[in-house]
Amino acid sequence: MSLLASGTRNVFQAARRGVGRPSGARTIVTVIQQGYEGWRLSFGRNPVRLAPGINLKIPVYHTVQVVDLRESSISIPNARPVPVICSGSLFFRIVDGYRACFSVSDVQANIKNTGTSAMRAVLGRFSYDQVISDRNGLNEQLNSVIGNTIANWGVHCTRFEVQSFQPANREVERQLELQMEAERNRRKQLLDTQAQINIAEGQKQRVILESEGHLEAKSNEADAKYKTVVREAEARQQQSIMEASALAEQVSKLALSISGAVDEAHVQPIDQHRALDALIELRRLEQLKAIAKGTGTSTYFFGDSSILGTKYLDPTLLLY
Repeated sequence: MSLLASGTRNVFQAARRGVGRPSGARTIVTVIQQGYEGWRLSFGRNPVRLAPGINLKIPVYHTVQVVDLRESSISIPNARPVPVICSGSLFFRIVDGYRACFSVSDVQANIKNTGTSAMRAVLGRFSYDQVISDRNGLNEQLNSVIGNTIANWGVHCTRFEVQSFQPANREVERQLELQMEAERNRRKQLLDTQAQINIAEGQKQRVILESEGHLEAKSNEADAKYKTVVREAEARQQQSIMEASALAEQVSKLALSISGAVDEAHVQPIDQHRALDALIELRRLEQLKAIAKGTGTSTYFFGDSSILGTKYLDPTLLLY
């Protein structure tokens, strides 16, 4: 009974002392806190994983190593990879406690050394202007380089944050300012050149569009004229057909009236010629009437049918 009470008392004393602290009194149990992981060795070999809670630990026979599985951070002090002063914070989390305990001697110290050397190597490839303008890109590249290295130790690099970045002295600051000014001037020249190219391209497009517009207008005008001529020709053709049809109908009716036949089937050709001659004579009389009413200063008549030796007077021989 006294042994049980003594063991329980020692367990609570170990819990109050915390993980990783040396214990003056020997106990047969050890407490692994939540968020931690323990590895128990028997005479320095055959590691066994210990879950959070109370675990057996025989003095002398057992030794226990405790690993923090929570996300942690390590401050990278001011480094001088190039003539600048830079510092940052590396955030990591142990995902494989076995490798973190037995693949590297001191995992946190080695993570810090890896972050420092990676920051020197990566920042040496960045200009001062790039670090200022693309801080996220720098952090991502550092995270990738560091993460690939510490992954062999069962450690996952969650992110790297650059905290401060400044020139080492006034001379370096002046050189960086000149470099930034030259870079700004170069970008300004590129933008001006691009603007001039855009203006020239816009003018070219305007000229092309105007010429295409003129060409389209000329094409539309030619099409309109062509359609007008075609429609006028069709109208004249239709007018001629209608006039010819009306004249034929007049000749037929007049021939029927002259012949005295019952219908047009009994009309003789001579009657049709007489009807046509009568229509021509009527047209000649209408033209003479129009000439008589005209306002011209002189009018000429070219004889009659007996003088000209023709049977009928041709209306086309009238001259004004």
